[in-house]
Amino acid sequence: MFEVITESIKNSINKIRFSNAEVSLNNALTQLRKSFLKADIHHKTTKEILNSIDIKTKQKGISQKSFISSLKEVLNDILTTTGNQGFVHSSKPPTTILMTGLQGSGKTTSTGKLANYLKIKNKKVLVAAADLQRFGAIEQLEQICQEIEVDIYSNKNEKDSIKIIKEAKQKAINDMYDVLLIDTAGRLAIDENLMNELKNITNSINIDEIFYVADSLSGQDASRTAISFNNKLKLDGIILSKYDGDTKGGVALSISHQTKIPLRFIGTGEKMPDFEVFIPSRIVNRLLDEGDIEGLAEKTSSIIDNKEAKKVASKIKKGQFNFDDFLKQLDMMKKLGSMKSLISMMPGMSQMKSSIKDIDFENSDELKKIKALISSMTKKERLNPELLNISRKKRLSIGSGLNEMQVNRILKQFKHASKMAKKLSGKNGMKDLQNMISNNGKSNFP
Repeated sequence: MFEVITESIKNSINKIRFSNAEVSLNNALTQLRKSFLKADIHHKTTKEILNSIDIKTKQKGISQKSFISSLKEVLNDILTTTGNQGFVHSSKPPTTILMTGLQGSGKTTSTGKLANYLKIKNKKVLVAAADLQRFGAIEQLEQICQEIEVDIYSNKNEKDSIKIIKEAKQKAINDMYDVLLIDTAGRLAIDENLMNELKNITNSINIDEIFYVADSLSGQDASRTAISFNNKLKLDGIILSKYDGDTKGGVALSISHQTKIPLRFIGTGEKMPDFEVFIPSRIVNRLLDEGDIEGLAEKTSSIIDNKEAKKVASKIKKGQFNFDDFLKQLDMMKKLGSMKSLISMMPGMSQMKSSIKDIDFENSDELKKIKALISSMTKKERLNPELLNISRKKRLSIGSGLNEMQVNRILKQFKHASKMAKKLSGKNGMKDLQNMISNNGKSNFP
């Protein structure tokens, strides 16, 4: 997400020298200016950031430490705006959120991601399919809701979106839902019909907040369209979609500075769990490649059972990790989201993301083969892989539809992975992990 900015910040910091401090600071700021503009940060935003960094660094005394400290303060100030942060629940449920945005911005997907985020927080969520303009919009939302196991209200025979929204609101009240998310129609561009429809919706029912979904890949256009929507509707928050695809990473700084509307969430990958609360200080840490340990801890704690995690960790250390444990871990990993989004939250790991291939825990052909093999095992074989002799392997080959060579390869990989996990759980685990990733996944494990 932040490759361009993060790299430019590192290069700028390296230009700060004790000798010729004033010159080195100017060189660092020049490097930053070029990189920020290249990263799609608005020229006015860039100018304000650099001026502030210059003043603060000189006040503290020019050094790498004061430069980094000033940079953090300024970026945090730019990203911090007046308004709510994250998701704020109404005192009288259901909390009703109107999802708006241009067609193709990722609005429907973001609605699903927000619903999934709230579901993980143990909230009862209803999604209203009120996009009657785009062909297939209702079907797409139905598929998403089915995937994340969240209720949806839709009526394909109804042509009046306001009627659907009123009915959905009544259902949310009657059935005691905590949250109602309304997916509205978008357009390819801002027009009066779109704005009038959204105004009519806000006049027809009580809306707690209006979220605007901005496409991170649209660069500075994201700020302009957000401002236009805000002038007409008074937005309460912005969700940045497709942020994982924006290697420049500058849109967050531009949109926050230009619109003064609080950024509430960011989409960090294609999967439903790839969705995070936008917290300025944590984003700044990730821009400086310092990771987001707090965010990672929050994400994992809501999904991983502590007792189960300790149990698995103990088994790994003892070399007792079995196929049942493996299936449980796969199920957990599906809920965490993409591997790259997790790596970006680890300090000093930004350069390693390009070496890591994203794993699709649902549709990977390799994982389908592994699951087929495990499904063909007896309960004892799953718990004790050492039981798998030649005759048992032949039976597994027939039962799984894999040839014997494939069976042997998967079993060998599992054994190798168990040894690797055991070593990574040791004292030098993080160092071994970084070495392995920097060698493009190759390891020195026996």
